[in-house]
Amino acid sequence: MLHFIGKETEMRITLESDYALRILTAMAGYSGVTDAKTISNDTSVTQRFTLKILHKLVQGDLVQSYKGVNGGYKLKALPSEITLKNVIELIDGPIAIARCLDSEESCSLNCDKSACDYHHIFDIISIELASKLNRITIQDVINKNYYIN
Repeated sequence: MLHFIGKETEMRITLESDYALRILTAMAGYSGVTDAKTISNDTSVTQRFTLKILHKLVQGDLVQSYKGVNGGYKLKALPSEITLKNVIELIDGPIAIARCLDSEESCSLNCDKSACDYHHIFDIISIELASKLNRITIQDVINKNYYIN
């Protein structure tokens, strides 16, 4: 989910999604199983937050965890198969630029959303944004091949 920050009306993904993308990009460069401390150091994300994010990435089937002395983490999916949309939605939930798209409770017109022009506009924009994010993979970011129209 994208959030509005302060009075500047800037839309931003959450810090957790940002870090998840960085963690996956770093992991794509590792040849084997890597421990959380190394991932944390390489991404400048605290080890505690790295572990929290890795847990979600394991649950989302993007990362495999290995227990034991030589344990750690390894990408389960290929970087070319992991889209930005997949990661953001795994961490934050469905992409929606307005709260009224998230749930019935956050819209004052929840009985008749068809009466709200802005609901339709924000819905169309959210769908387009999600579509663009779905066309960019971690591999595209690594290759700097992420120019979209």
